[in-house]
Amino acid sequence: MKTKTKILVAKIHNLRFWVSECEPKVLQAQFQDYLEQVGFVILNFTDHHFPVQGYTAFWLLAESHLAIHTFPDKGWSYVELSSCNQKKSEDFRSLVNAGKLDIKWNGDGVEICVPE
Repeated sequence: MKTKTKILVAKIHNLRFWVSECEPKVLQAQFQDYLEQVGFVILNFTDHHFPVQGYTAFWLLAESHLAIHTFPDKGWSYVELSSCNQKKSEDFRSLVNAGKLDIKWNGDGVEICVPE
């Protein structure tokens, strides 16, 4: 009996943008909510408050990860979502666009990266 093997194409759907919010509690709550609404599987969460200023948060997802880095002295936070699920990435982008945060996209939205 032959076993059928499914070949997966390596693709990462990447969202990179800046938001004009630097408050850790606001960022954590908002992006946790977006992840849950879209249906990402959250495996772990960790964050770090830097002693002088700044905050980093990281969600490990079954589909990849979400990271946030604040730059309070500049008034902006950098957000990056990498996911192997195109639909969830697009839905996440839609929630971000519909939200109340001031957004500056780095690129055209969902970028697809493939190994060469």
